[in-house]
Amino acid sequence: MKEPIFTGIGTALITPFKGGMIDYNALGRQLDFQLTGGVDAIVVCGTTGEASTMSYHERMRTIEYCVDHIAGRIPVIAGSGSNSTENAVALSRDASRSGADGLLVVTPYYNKATQPGLIRHYQVIADAVDIPLILYSVPSRTGVAIAPETYAALSRHPNILGTKEASGNFTTIQRTRALCPADFYIWSGNDDETVPICALGGKGVISVASNLIPEKMRELTRYCQNGDYEAAGRLQIRLKPFFDMLFCEVNPIPVKTAMAELGWDYGELRLPLCKPSEDHLALIQKTLEDYNLRKD
Repeated sequence: MKEPIFTGIGTALITPFKGGMIDYNALGRQLDFQLTGGVDAIVVCGTTGEASTMSYHERMRTIEYCVDHIAGRIPVIAGSGSNSTENAVALSRDASRSGADGLLVVTPYYNKATQPGLIRHYQVIADAVDIPLILYSVPSRTGVAIAPETYAALSRHPNILGTKEASGNFTTIQRTRALCPADFYIWSGNDDETVPICALGGKGVISVASNLIPEKMRELTRYCQNGDYEAAGRLQIRLKPFFDMLFCEVNPIPVKTAMAELGWDYGELRLPLCKPSEDHLALIQKTLEDYNLRKD
């Protein structure tokens, strides 16, 4: 039986840029903050990490840095998806060689593959590596969702561990759970869906919010792991305005803006991402004040 690479909270880590380069000192500080906050895994070079704007060398160097800095204390999961199967294979192999414990592989974007095409895409990648894959369904970004029947077909591959579900479609999630074996694991891809997905058998969340509030997200997932869904539900409702703030503009604009507001020197966003509107900046500032996160 396949074992989950982590249960609880995996932080979808931001990538700090300064002067057009990756700021590895700032990255190290963020990793230390996550470890202190008690997270269960790090997900590097994903959507929140702006991987689509990073060169191949930058992605591999960042994965290597995280692996070295974490030094086995928690799993490091590397984003290695691409809309080209050949590129995804190369990224996945090199991420594995860089020491990643697992891979997060988004559906091919722009191409809008058919479900048989998704099966072949993921099988080819999984055949090329010997570390576990977490699939990633986020149709709002890619234009294609993974169907439950496709999950069921892919769940039979020994290297395919489960999925990060960010479709927001709970019918899909329930049917996936019904069709797939117990060792095909589901993680929430949306902070505000953590509790219901865990209630349906999910193993936790790959979180944007934990860049800022790892302790609270750890508390939320621990309630779920302990079966205390009443307390988990209350906490998720209290955090819902915070989660909404983090998606007032496209991720990771709000989370990196919020971190800057709190004094974390993580530099600029990479184009085509840019600073939020004045209205959204005001919302971010007010939300940080409402949750007593400001240090001054």
